[in-house]
Amino acid sequence: MPKTKNPLLKKSGPSTNMILSIVVVVGAILIVGAILLFTANQKGDEQAGGGAPAPGADVSNIVAHPDSNKLLEAPDGKVTVSEFLDFQCSACWTYYSAVNQQIEKEYAGRITFVNRNYPIPKMHPLAESAAKAAEAAAAQGKYKEMYHALYDNYPAWAVSPDGQTVSDDEDRAGKLFTQFAQQNGLDVNKFKADAESPAIAERIKKDQADGDQAGVEGTPSYFINGQKWEASNAQNYGDVLQQLRERLDQELAK
Repeated sequence: MPKTKNPLLKKSGPSTNMILSIVVVVGAILIVGAILLFTANQKGDEQAGGGAPAPGADVSNIVAHPDSNKLLEAPDGKVTVSEFLDFQCSACWTYYSAVNQQIEKEYAGRITFVNRNYPIPKMHPLAESAAKAAEAAAAQGKYKEMYHALYDNYPAWAVSPDGQTVSDDEDRAGKLFTQFAQQNGLDVNKFKADAESPAIAERIKKDQADGDQAGVEGTPSYFINGQKWEASNAQNYGDVLQQLRERLDQELAK
């Protein structure tokens, strides 16, 4: 089973109440330094589940489909970014905070941004449950809202109360996912039923299989117009953001 890889290191919201707000703030400080470092150091077994395509290969037909969940959608379809993510992956959360949110703001209407599920349960016991919550929200047209709720409140459900490791508390996470659904106006009964449906489980498995076929080795993994993309010699997340901007601008200028 592949492990989370932080491409920056190469081989290596709103809360529901005052307590949740405190958890988010304190947890964010703790896990950036603790869990992200822990994740980055888990580099011994980062092997992909499937054979990787040749470097630079165009795998557009694998990494994005017409029914894939989208954060952004451009009318011309000229540039598509596909991200394979694990909602409980601390590196994914940090990329969301430092990179993805800025790209969402700056490139709205100009690029299509696709999300694909790649939960890694061996490392992240709540990753599949979070993916199911996101897909259940998507079934009611609220994928984007649930995506943001999951990451904006990451420390509240994804991290243990002591802030030292990832959480495996399904009950706590489930209650929060239901609150997120309520806050975003979903039919909660349908949301819960969809989250446990065979159709959504199969959809997540399909995403994982596509990721393996495309050569995904860890999360987050990005593809731009079907070609795998990683920042080069980045020293911080600002460098990653700038390099991503430059690549997107190059593609848009073609």
